Amino acid sequence: MQSLPHGTLLSDGPLHDGMAASRIVQMPPDRALGTGVPVVDGIRVGVGGWTYAPWRHTFYPQGLVARRELEFASRRFSTIEINGTFYGARRASEYAQWRKQTPEGFVFSLKAPQHVTQRGPLARCGKAAWAFLNGGLAELGDRLGPVLWHMPPSRVFDAEDLAAFLDFLPRTLDGRPLRHVIEPSHPSFFDPRYAEVAHAFDVGTAFTDSPELPVMGEVTGHIVYVRLVRTRVDLAQGYPDREIDQWLQRAHAWARGDAVDGVQAGDAPAPEAKPHEVYVYFTGGAKQRNPAAAMAMIAKLLRP
Repeated sequence: MQSLPHGTLLSDGPLHDGMAASRIVQMPPDRALGTGVPVVDGIRVGVGGWTYAPWRHTFYPQGLVARRELEFASRRFSTIEINGTFYGARRASEYAQWRKQTPEGFVFSLKAPQHVTQRGPLARCGKAAWAFLNGGLAELGDRLGPVLWHMPPSRVFDAEDLAAFLDFLPRTLDGRPLRHVIEPSHPSFFDPRYAEVAHAFDVGTAFTDSPELPVMGEVTGHIVYVRLVRTRVDLAQGYPDREIDQWLQRAHAWARGDAVDGVQAGDAPAPEAKPHEVYVYFTGGAKQRNPAAAMAMIAKLLRP
């Protein structure tokens, strides 16, 4: 296949005998390399990570060198969730390089290292959390978005312990606002006290459509954080078109501060109606389909 210009994407075409055929998609001029994707009504859409070998055949242009993959991906999405930090913090120089490779207006979210929330009481994790947050993240500058704190399935909800942990987390970093999001995994978080604690610290709660995790739908902070993990390999864009429409409608409702049918959970009181920042990530599932799913949602979001 011929080498493709930077304004070109490879996207999956119709399936034939179970195999996806690639087709060349030319990006509109305002989406060419160097411009980025605008935030619309406070809504950002992206994927988890940017380094995934199959994407070299379904997303990245042929011939694009690996060191430019972030540069390319950050101009097709308005946000990317950094998953690698879940397994260990990175050097400050790496964060600085990621900032330089991404366009103005783009924002990362980061998964905090797993060792912080998986060892003993959260109230004793302050030192490890501080080391991560002050270990170079400031080099991301205005590219730094929410920090996601994953609570493992073994972590049972404890109101006092969680409050002590959240009280320790800084609300600014190098003079910039720092937002935090909790991703519960244990059903015990279906407790009105959890929403009360999260509200008190203006901490968001991650919503996921995973059948293996609790469906936490309460809006507990300024950030609404959505992780969609059911992309399917048999669909070229990962999700049925009607489901992408439904999730986009929900994102608009969250952004306005409206109640969202079908996702509220628990017995917490309805949140105050006020605008929210909404982050939607296609991550997990059939990962080779995640860029196509995110771009399909972005196309709808940008539609007049």
